[in-house]
Amino acid sequence: MSSSSIHAAAAAGATRRPAQPDAHGTRRRRLRKVLGPHPLGWLFSAPFLVFIAAIFAYPLGFAIYISFHDYFFTAPGVVVDQPFVGFDNYVRVFTDPKVLQSLGNIAIFVLINVPLTVVLSLVLAAALNSVVRFRTFLRVSYYVPYVTASVAVVGVWLFLFSGNGLVNQILGPLAPEPSWLSNASLAMPTIAFFVTWKELGFYILLYLAALQNVPKDLYEAAAMDGAGKVRSFFTVTVPGVRPATVLVLLLSTITGANLFTEPYLLTSGGGPNGASASPVLVMYQEGIEQGHPGYASAIGIVLVIAVLLIAFLQYRFAGGKER
Repeated sequence: MSSSSIHAAAAAGATRRPAQPDAHGTRRRRLRKVLGPHPLGWLFSAPFLVFIAAIFAYPLGFAIYISFHDYFFTAPGVVVDQPFVGFDNYVRVFTDPKVLQSLGNIAIFVLINVPLTVVLSLVLAAALNSVVRFRTFLRVSYYVPYVTASVAVVGVWLFLFSGNGLVNQILGPLAPEPSWLSNASLAMPTIAFFVTWKELGFYILLYLAALQNVPKDLYEAAAMDGAGKVRSFFTVTVPGVRPATVLVLLLSTITGANLFTEPYLLTSGGGPNGASASPVLVMYQEGIEQGHPGYASAIGIVLVIAVLLIAFLQYRFAGGKER
């Protein structure tokens, strides 16, 4: 190569500028990192996200805010002083006998309702999954109470469990006195049985869906090993529907913690003497009837934290996390 060619190449290299970074490509990579590989999914999810923000996130944040204030509702346009009270409302929650009684009531309800719901819905779903004749009729029969309005069903239970109701007439001298829903010891257990019966159809459907994913080969293998129906149920069915069981545990616990309609209608607002009052019912009485929304919000926040803690423990120890 001649000296002139070498000098020309050197001059060209000296004048060549280094490549500039692609600013547009960098922004695209950052945006993809934030939005994920399919940004269009956010567009389709936007209506639901707005719904969540408007119906759940904003009310929860507002409830937290007013729980730290001496808050009360006023007419539109009226500005009044709503002072910050710190943790006073929360201190009152843990010292109010009415709230503590309602927490004990809901604990009794959950201890009765949740195990009954899990056991009965799983057993009935397994039976319905194996039945051949009248399968559709039986499934619809169990689901009808769930979709029936609570007010209508409550009327039937009031007829059955009132002092002169059908149940007491059948029991005769064995009937409790006072009657079921007027008895401080039996009111909450009666409500727990009512809610279990009413919502059983929904959980049966969850288990029926889960049973479709249990391989039939496992039942055939268990039968070849000499396992009967009961043993196959415990060795194949129960482990096979474990994720559904965790879901049923969580849903039934959350539903039980939000109990309101049943004690409000069946026992005329939590009677007798608050023996069937739930925390949500106390929240309604304090926030709406008594005009103390700040205190009612504090009750609600405590209830939310307690339910989240129980749900986490259920998910952790009931097998929700694969080991």
